[in-house]
Amino acid sequence: MTETLSPRPSGKGGADSAEPHSQPPAELRTVGPRVHRAWWVALVCFVALVGAAGFRATPSVFIDPLHEEFGWSHGTISFAVGLNVLLYGLTAPFASALMERYGIRQVVTAALLLISAGSGLTVFMRAEWQLVLCWGLLVGIGSGSMALAFAATVANRWFVARRGLVSGILTAGSATGQLVFLPLVALLVEGPGWRTASLVVCGSALAVVPLVVWLLRDRPEDVGVRPYGAGADYVTPEADTGGALRRTLSVLRDAARTRVFWLLAGSFAICGASSNGLMSTHFVPAAHDHGMAVPVAASLLALIGLLDLVGTVCSGWLTDRFDARRLLAVYYGLRGLSLLVLPMLFAASVQPPMLFFIVFYGLDWVATVPPTMALCREHFGADGAVVFGWVLASHQAGASLIAFLAGLVRDATGTYDLAWTGTGVLCAIAALMALVVRRGTRQPAAL
Repeated sequence: MTETLSPRPSGKGGADSAEPHSQPPAELRTVGPRVHRAWWVALVCFVALVGAAGFRATPSVFIDPLHEEFGWSHGTISFAVGLNVLLYGLTAPFASALMERYGIRQVVTAALLLISAGSGLTVFMRAEWQLVLCWGLLVGIGSGSMALAFAATVANRWFVARRGLVSGILTAGSATGQLVFLPLVALLVEGPGWRTASLVVCGSALAVVPLVVWLLRDRPEDVGVRPYGAGADYVTPEADTGGALRRTLSVLRDAARTRVFWLLAGSFAICGASSNGLMSTHFVPAAHDHGMAVPVAASLLALIGLLDLVGTVCSGWLTDRFDARRLLAVYYGLRGLSLLVLPMLFAASVQPPMLFFIVFYGLDWVATVPPTMALCREHFGADGAVVFGWVLASHQAGASLIAFLAGLVRDATGTYDLAWTGTGVLCAIAALMALVVRRGTRQPAAL
């Protein structure tokens, strides 16, 4: 049942212990629906996260069509994609501050409108800078405003019980956007063309806006309920509307003075380089270089997103039971070995070794997230969530750099082989960095 707030008794000088920090609604419902409002908010959040991830991953199937139509180099196109990836990460640490200042619904609505504008305007572009502006800047900032910081904010505000479960589902949902969009977009690119695909992305982003306006609210108190699982003694936390941005920067300053932060940020940058930067951006064009149809290659990449759901949940379960440092070392080490082998697996058709790679790599896709989040909690306590936001920014910075460099490698050598091999070696370095992280001494705090 929905847990509601009771109105403050009048004329008795008392106050309900769950009185919100701001003005309460004029009338608080005493009887709620069977499904708690928090689950509807989580559903909207899930849809937005899936969309944001899918919109961000879409440019990977545009590389070859844009190269063929405009003659732009792979390096130039990859620069726009790299900027997209970079802004997706750099926006994340500030997204929570924006949501505190302007509200979740307003920020998410603005983000969806930015994505819609960026993807829709590409049909009119004629110059390279326009690609950078549309897919790099507008879509990058828009999708970054709905990254994991959005998921953490919703989970923390709307849930007391099941918070870990909700966080895990939303985190996995952010990685499955490619499962929904990539095969469809690839078919559109092969058929009507990339402009039609861009307009579909534009329309999809706009279609989510009414859902956000209708169901998404900043806090449970806005609709007269307590967070899911909160008891009668629940007290609404004070909202920090003036210092959220300042705290984000001060936490970075303090964390940057520690060795642990740089080890986590460095290893997670390599994680981003080997996943979002290289695999998400260049797997489809690399497979196409070997004669594989674009829709088939995109479907393989989408399968990685599906398997990631299993891998992420299992990784979270393992993180509760084993040393997070050793788990990271295993994940990075195995990922590096798989990338070293990948150049030998490409063919015009899907062969069993390639399917084995897809299954293996999919399970390891973002398995690094739960142990990295755990190490942030252990070493930085209550600031762990903000620190993870900055570590996530390093993830996207690494992804952005490799997305660009891999395009240059393709232009210079005619293949992506050196990019796969070099990134595999980087993963081995990340495994060593994870092992060097010392054990945490703080009590874990919920992210």
